[in-house]
Parts: sequence; structure tokens; C-alpha cells
Amino acid sequence: MLKLVNAKEYEEGIDKAIEYIHGVWGNDDNFMFYKDAIYHSHIEGKIPQFFLLLKEEKIIGCSALIINDFISRHDLYPWFACLFVNKEERGNEYGKLLIKYAEQQAAKAGFDKLYLTTDLDGYYEKYEWNRIEDGIDLFTGKPTRIYLKELS
Repeated sequence: MLKLVNAKEYEEGIDKAIEYIHGVWGNDDNFMFYKDAIYHSHIEGKIPQFFLLLKEEKIIGCSALIINDFISRHDLYPWFACLFVNKEERGNEYGKLLIKYAEQQAAKAGFDKLYLTTDLDGYYEKYEWNRIEDGIDLFTGKPTRIYLKELS
């Protein structure tokens, strides 16, 4: 059985949620960044929010809604970020579930647009995201794709 939950409401505790998200997106130098960000996130109606996809109560994926995704375009928000599905679970459209859930939560929070930045080509287009322009990545200083999703 699959279930989507806010990281702050994960039954095993927020610290386990943080360990998972940091484990797939973080590095040795930024655990406290992730911990602080997730501890200060919201459950519903505001941004930021962090989500977990559970299968049989085990975390198999994550995603987030955040104010900025380390990109130069601070005038655009909110951002869909941190999409990840465990390798052994890929191919089941679980990423789609995480995307749609975040879109619903963004709409509940009053947003009519959602952005993301990625180096993937062709993935998000399947889910009606449109590439609009490039921004500059904080860490590489190079251009990176920006996508927009109009929320209904």
C-alpha cells in the first residue's frame, strides 16, 4: 500500500525523514541545513513542505515545495524540488505520484504556478511541465533549465 505524507507527520519521526531526504540529496557538509529546513517547514497551506512516499510504511521516495531551489531566479516561486524514488522502485510512476501531490499542495497553499529546475531532458514534459527559460545554478555558476506548471 502506498501513502504520501508530510515529513513532519511521518510516524517513524521527523529525524528519520530528515535522514532519508539528506541521504539522497545532501552531502557531508550540509546535514544541519537539511535538518533546519525540514524542522522549520510547514504541514499544509504554506511553503516550504517536504513529502515522503511510503510503501508498506517504508520510505521509498521524497519531494518538496520550497521558496527557492538554489537558482538565480528568486522572483519565481514556489519550486518543486527534491524528487527522488529509490532505484528498485522506479518504473512504477511513483515520481508522478510525488509530482501530483506537490502540485495539489501548492494549489491548496494558494499558488497558481509552480516551478522546477532540472538537468533532466524529457521527464517533466510527460507531466505537462513547460520549459520557459534558464537560470543560473548557485553551485556550478552555469545555466540550468527552468520549467513551469500552471496549476488548475
